[in-house]
Amino acid sequence: MRRAAAAARALALALPLATAQASTPALPEAVPAGSGRLTFFGLQVYDARLWVAPQFRRSEVGAHPLALELSYLRGFSGRDIARRSLEEMQREQPLEAALAQRWQDELQRLLPDVKKGDKLLGVHRPGQGAEFFHNGRRLGLVADAEFARRFFAIWLGPATSAPQLRDALLAGTQP
Repeated sequence: MRRAAAAARALALALPLATAQASTPALPEAVPAGSGRLTFFGLQVYDARLWVAPQFRRSEVGAHPLALELSYLRGFSGRDIARRSLEEMQREQPLEAALAQRWQDELQRLLPDVKKGDKLLGVHRPGQGAEFFHNGRRLGLVADAEFARRFFAIWLGPATSAPQLRDALLAGTQP
């Protein structure tokens, strides 16, 4: 019975990847790793897909390039996305007030309002920062390696508020 349930979960994770792009243009060498849906109190928020560099290991999340795409299932203001992102970035450890404000300003400058069907893509560029795209259009780069590490830890870090989504995103990666 447990094997059948595990096989069903594995198949459910693999199906969205089979129909997904083999890579993302923002990170052409990347391969699909996993996908999942974020729900919050029963509300479907977005579908997430992760692409990783071929040498990626989940124990070294910040060491390799990766791309995370969020396909929104409802609308949100860019200001709300930025605010919530910063809250999540502080789960691991609080930030100094001046740095938190700087990162909040950067996120608010870059992140647009989204509506159902919009896609935001973040690309982790180790040692450089995080690059952002909206529906395929480049929004900009936050040139801060610590910002990028904390930003992608929202989904991929051990202190994430969505551990089931983290597991689904990292399902196809090496330990």
